[in-house]
Amino acid sequence: MCGICGIVNFKGEPIKAEVLKKMNNLLIHRGPDDEGYFFSKGSGGATAGLGMRRLSIIDLETGHQPIFNEDKSLAVVCNGEIYNFRDLRKELEAAGHRFYTRSDTETLVHLYEDYGANCLERLNGMFSFALWDGRKNMLFLARDRAGKKPLYYTKIKNAFYFASEIKSFLAVPGFEKKVNLPAIHYYLTYQYIPSPMTIFENVFRLEPASFMTVDSRGTVQCRKYWSPDFRKKTDLSYDGAKEKIKDILKDAVKLRMISDVPLGAFLSGGIDSSIVTGLMSGISSSPVKTFSIGFKEQDFSELKYAAIVAKRFGTEHHEFVVDPIHTDILKKIVWHYDQPYADSSALPSFYVSELTRRHVTVALNGDGGDENFGGYLRHMALIKSDIAAFPLKAVPEKLFRGILNMIPEGASRVNIFKRGKRFLEALKEKPARRNLIWHRFFDNETKFRMYSDEMRRAVYYIDAEHFLINIFENAPANGSLDRALFTDMTAYLPECLMVKADIATMANSLEGRSPFLDYRLVEFAATLPAEWKIKGLKQKRILKDAFSDFLPGEILNRGKQGFGIPIDKWFRNEWKDFFRETVLSEKASGRGYFNMREIEALFAEHLSRSRQHGY
Repeated sequence: MCGICGIVNFKGEPIKAEVLKKMNNLLIHRGPDDEGYFFSKGSGGATAGLGMRRLSIIDLETGHQPIFNEDKSLAVVCNGEIYNFRDLRKELEAAGHRFYTRSDTETLVHLYEDYGANCLERLNGMFSFALWDGRKNMLFLARDRAGKKPLYYTKIKNAFYFASEIKSFLAVPGFEKKVNLPAIHYYLTYQYIPSPMTIFENVFRLEPASFMTVDSRGTVQCRKYWSPDFRKKTDLSYDGAKEKIKDILKDAVKLRMISDVPLGAFLSGGIDSSIVTGLMSGISSSPVKTFSIGFKEQDFSELKYAAIVAKRFGTEHHEFVVDPIHTDILKKIVWHYDQPYADSSALPSFYVSELTRRHVTVALNGDGGDENFGGYLRHMALIKSDIAAFPLKAVPEKLFRGILNMIPEGASRVNIFKRGKRFLEALKEKPARRNLIWHRFFDNETKFRMYSDEMRRAVYYIDAEHFLINIFENAPANGSLDRALFTDMTAYLPECLMVKADIATMANSLEGRSPFLDYRLVEFAATLPAEWKIKGLKQKRILKDAFSDFLPGEILNRGKQGFGIPIDKWFRNEWKDFFRETVLSEKASGRGYFNMREIEALFAEHLSRSRQHGY
């Protein structure tokens, strides 16, 4: 795991080493163990410089980057891991390639040498990498299928810059920190900013499962190389599919346990992390180290479930109870995220990563289980809403809205009233819009009421909601559930969950690995019929059935809780003054994005409990 950065100068001017080193130093938390640089010789055309910060995981002694092919015409820096590197290495050595390290990264230069961009189809891993092709005077950039590892880029004057994090560009002379107003519009809709846009104008994020080429003339081209297809369904029986799921997951866990440093697992007590922990325990010769985080507010704490799993598999278990999080940590987290991000689970994710790093350098997790097998309540709602929506079509709109407005909003974690209201609100809509409503946080009416006049003028023509609707409607899928799962895999997972997972772990120099996001499992899960995933009131049906004899009954039969925090309560109490000092401050008002009276009114409603505005 690393942080990478680089520069391509289209005029062929020498790369300024001091700029590249400053860019690299801003990524030191991603790789505190080592640093490395490459500067092209500049024999005509563009010149290039690559930088990396290394968190040593595999081949601690000789895995220094950048890494080269035999004649050094190719140089690569990589953030991430190539899990199937051993098989690829055997194949490449048989074809005549000579390796000088034991590193997984070295497979990239040789594979690219033989297959070009098609090398990406051969990789099983999480990665973003940059490869300078000296033969073509061209930069090749790529991200993994699930979007686990980030890559940002910008053009300034006659040069192209890339980095694992936006903050790296702060070291670039001429970089302008100009806010991209449409990005705020999308952020308030989804709580994240979808690729390729970022919060800064002229800064972009390479989309997941994509590669980019930058040639000596400055021509930039992007292309998608992979996408799950939900249209073709498996010929296997239900029992046969269960066995295949187990086989793929076992191998995915085994591959992700390859490490030359200590490793463990995040354990929430949910189905997915429990399966990963159990499979690790079956492979490991010593007790697996597991890590959990909880809260004094029992509605939000899963520690008792994590303890059940830890006992079942005999792990070396560590847990941490969080009091109301001190606001100083919020400032630290904001620095790491580089741009707006509002999923409250960012906070416990940061803390559990910090705890875990005290003991291990690599941690496996359960990310991806819900997206593969239909684990969210909105997945169940989408299926049931087709039936529930039919009688409501006869209800007049005015009467329907009146009924919705009569539903109160509670303040508990479960918050049945608020969830029920959102469910009912979507029933009269088509499936694509229902799915949007269950993802959305601020609707257009609320956003435009909060905006200043200047902000309204800047974004009035933008339909941020179309982003998700378009993915749903054009999904390579037939049924509503498959379309929703494709949308989650394409948008919510890489743009929200993977951003959080990368930042929380890398901020603490920890590597997170996700067996459920092995592309083989993602592709196979896409071939499973919807009723194998959700039937009646049972979600993730086939996954639970596949591991029914493996997990404790208390884990199999519990509902999904999620990794949230008591944010409603904290904003009414411990964080109340902090909110006023930041969001309602004169400095915030001076930026001119919002109508501060509306923001104050929303906060007052939340404090008085007349409305619940926490998520």
